[in-house]
Amino acid sequence: MINPLNKVSHKWKLTLQVIPVVAALIALKYIAHIFNLELFSLSPLFGAVISATVFLIGFLITGVISDYKESEKLPGEMACSLETFVDDSLVLKANGQNEMAVSMYTYTNDTVSMILDWFHKKTRTAELLARLSGYSEYFQKLEPLTQPNFILRLKQEQSQLRRLITRIHTIRETSFNPAAYAIVEIISGILCIGLIFAKVEPARESMFFVAFVSFFLVYMIFLIKDFDNPFGYYADDNVTENISLNPINNLRDRLANMRQTFIGQEQAR
Repeated sequence: MINPLNKVSHKWKLTLQVIPVVAALIALKYIAHIFNLELFSLSPLFGAVISATVFLIGFLITGVISDYKESEKLPGEMACSLETFVDDSLVLKANGQNEMAVSMYTYTNDTVSMILDWFHKKTRTAELLARLSGYSEYFQKLEPLTQPNFILRLKQEQSQLRRLITRIHTIRETSFNPAAYAIVEIISGILCIGLIFAKVEPARESMFFVAFVSFFLVYMIFLIKDFDNPFGYYADDNVTENISLNPINNLRDRLANMRQTFIGQEQAR
């Protein structure tokens, strides 16, 4: 089934996810007003609670933004490391090692496709790391064919890819400070419930305050959770702020264009 949110402008997706929650809170406020369930007055303590909640939200968003900014660099660094293997495959081809060059190019091309599948959780992290370990067989075959510095550089790129994949896996699977999330959600929930049962006259003002405060709190909680996992490509119906995979997608396209250079008239595998 096609998610209607996929047709909406990127910046409004999160807003459309929040609106039903806010609408439900406004409906509860209306019911409380109609049935005289507004049991207490709006005291200055509400302002203190709102200030404390905003402070905690600021603490959370500061923490997740640092990981998000780091995450923006990771796909590009992965693409650069992978392209190094292709560049060295061109060197091997120029030196007459056609079979080895084609084999390494094909292996790297398949690795890029596997990485893209991994980002969408179609491949497990352990399988991808095992795939990277497969480069060691090429390094062993290259020892009698080239200089040690050539192989050392490739091993460094292999190690770099392992570090990047492990870091992305950690960011993707680990939530930033779950206890802080819990207290923000609890306080926000209590605050919204308090506004529903607080008596504010006239009624239209009370509706406005419930809508405004609840929209802000719910939106920020959703946004922080979104930032907390910038690699949520496997959950397209809930995620709006994914890191761009354009560096890896562009590398895949470049590899496809280079296929004829490596394979020539041979039948594609």
